Amino acid sequence: MKRLFALWRTVAGQDLRLLWFAIRHENRPGWLLPGLAGLALFALEPANFALPVLGAVDEFVLVPLILHGMVSMLPAQVVDGFARVATGRRRRGR
Repeated sequence: MKRLFALWRTVAGQDLRLLWFAIRHENRPGWLLPGLAGLALFALEPANFALPVLGAVDEFVLVPLILHGMVSMLPAQVVDGFARVATGRRRRGR
């Protein structure tokens, strides 16, 4: 179970940082905000509480896959901007 949490934190964490950057980017696609709102509703739906096993599959498999799919559909200029900001942060941190 610890490995599953570590994998989720690593994979989804980078995607979440990129999506947070994309939300604030001036050239974000029009589908991004409604898509993230839909994903948030999907992750918090009441069926997660009624059917805990399906909720766990939902949270640990489907949500990261959808997040990664959204990241792969982002325009190149947004991803490049994030890469520039991320490398700048790493250089300052050293």
